[in-house]
Amino acid sequence: MPINILMPALSPTMTEGTLARWLVKEGDTVNSGDVMAEIETDKATMEVEAVDEGTIAKILISDGTEGVAVNAVIAILLEEGEDASALDKAPAPAATPAPAAVTEPVSASAAAPAAPSSPAPSSPATANAAKGDRVFASPLARRMAAQENIDLAAVQGSGPHGRIVKADIENAQAQGTGKVPAVAKSEAAPAAKAPVATASGPNARELADMLGMEYELEPLSSMRKVIASRLSESKQTVPHFYLSVDCELDKLLSFRKELNAKDGVKISVNDFVIRAVALALKKVPAANASFSSEGILTYKHADVSVAVATPNGLITPIIKAAEGKGLATISGEMKDLASRARDGKLKPEEYQGGTFSVSNLGMFGIKDFSAIINPPQGCILAVGAGEQRPVVKDGALAIATVMTCTLSVDHRVVDGAVGAEFMAAFKALVEDPLSMLL
Repeated sequence: MPINILMPALSPTMTEGTLARWLVKEGDTVNSGDVMAEIETDKATMEVEAVDEGTIAKILISDGTEGVAVNAVIAILLEEGEDASALDKAPAPAATPAPAAVTEPVSASAAAPAAPSSPAPSSPATANAAKGDRVFASPLARRMAAQENIDLAAVQGSGPHGRIVKADIENAQAQGTGKVPAVAKSEAAPAAKAPVATASGPNARELADMLGMEYELEPLSSMRKVIASRLSESKQTVPHFYLSVDCELDKLLSFRKELNAKDGVKISVNDFVIRAVALALKKVPAANASFSSEGILTYKHADVSVAVATPNGLITPIIKAAEGKGLATISGEMKDLASRARDGKLKPEEYQGGTFSVSNLGMFGIKDFSAIINPPQGCILAVGAGEQRPVVKDGALAIATVMTCTLSVDHRVVDGAVGAEFMAAFKALVEDPLSMLL
């Protein structure tokens, strides 16, 4: 019997992805373990391997298609001895629920309804709506329909087995099909809901017309969409406050020079920062926490997320249990994670999670800045450049290399006194780097 190849869930938070490209074509024979396609998630491009052996009979989703829902049928595989006539016997795919959304730093996908657990319909969505059954639509189509006040039951689905997809909503919008009057929708609503944070902006054409200039439009990548949504949500819903300290770096820079003079060791200032953050969190565990509706979660380990710039946007690979790792270990892990982050080769478990974030723009000459918290984390430390500044020591003017660090704090989780205690512990470690070896 033909086998449906489904869009895989490559992370716990993934509800949809982009089918970047097929590495096989119709008629190709595949064996278990063969790489068939590349899928783009919000953070990385990952390879999809064949689970079964057979011949690729039909590819249903073409290269570059965005918003492909998890568990949607993307291709059909024929087993040995079957021919094209067997396609008529292909089973309707069971719409397995997408993984439950788990809130995570920087990269959680936008919330979307999970696919229903009942078998996918073999007739269009409108027929099911008439029978009172659930309307089958991709998460992206549902969000678009909600934003445009379109009744899904009035939309003809063109996806596999009548599933409503993005193109169907766009067609309905263009034709005015299924439009629900705003007043009627408001009256039908049982109760007012809290406003949902969005990252929407002006239409590109309208913006260009308003400015009166030519432009080039670069479509939003999956990562950029998630960054826009998550950080908009953070600034709108998380009560930020900020604490800054100036750290003298001369002892640290001298110690770093000694370490780097040894063969095979190249420690960066950022490696010292990560180590100092982890040890400060061990001393002040109340700063290593997250807010939840049930209470405050205080973590046992310092999993430090470190912001890394990539061509598509920021990603935050994690140094896990950093409080128990030395400078050399942190340095080696960070170099490996940063390299694979820029190549889009990180595994989900390497960037999902984290209890505290570090964002360092010192290498770009930025003196100081305030970073946006990555929910559900409670804090993020923004690190500026080390520069020579006049300081007062023992009542006399002197010159020292000073680095300004600013802690952005979720006031629901961490009070001002706790944040100040953390920053004092961090400053003491940076200014006495030998204490990091204890």
